[in-house]
Amino acid sequence: MSLINIENVCRTYLPGGEPIRALDAVSIEMEAGEFAAIMGPSGSGKSTFMHILGCLDTPTSGRYLLDGQDVSTMSPDRLAEIRGTKIGFVFQGFNLIPRTNALENVELPMLYNGLGAAERRRKAMEALKTVGLEGREKHNPNQLSGGQQQRVAIARAIVNDARIILADEPTGNLDTKTGGEIMDLFVRLNRERGKTIIIVTHEADIAAYSRRTIRFLDGRITGDQRR
Repeated sequence: MSLINIENVCRTYLPGGEPIRALDAVSIEMEAGEFAAIMGPSGSGKSTFMHILGCLDTPTSGRYLLDGQDVSTMSPDRLAEIRGTKIGFVFQGFNLIPRTNALENVELPMLYNGLGAAERRRKAMEALKTVGLEGREKHNPNQLSGGQQQRVAIARAIVNDARIILADEPTGNLDTKTGGEIMDLFVRLNRERGKTIIIVTHEADIAAYSRRTIRFLDGRITGDQRR
């Protein structure tokens, strides 16, 4: 069974009473261990699709099976549990807590799963080492470069052993060289750790790191190319 199975999913919003269909009968399957890029112009539906994948939003109709479980009708508490155990998020703006050091930022997702302080620290240190930030654990975000902040965000995304990493424009605030280094890190997590990586990007050179490109337009998938 596929890790991700989207079946005829629609998502309709009613801003001001006029319905807008952000996703229109989208169906797609993704296997564990894939590395996919989601592309499309603004308003194409790619961000809505990412929110559905990440259990941050639910379909208006259709089904979303994640690892064989139908998450389309789960309660908010159950969706939060899924997000905390199966999915890691990386954002363009890093979303780190400013007055909290790198180690504490990475520990944050583990505060809700019952781990003791010593185990949280051990796992956070291991995640920071994985992303190449050993020795920077006591630095606050304002003491780190943009690339280092994004590495902290990636460490936070993987610290709970999430199977899926969803990254929304993860290189958008970085220069070309640093963006390439971050993408190399995603490639390594995919190949060496078996993480399923799904990235939203506007940039063809960033999408080229992936092995599959899925294109959206007007809420529909218009292209699905594997390499």
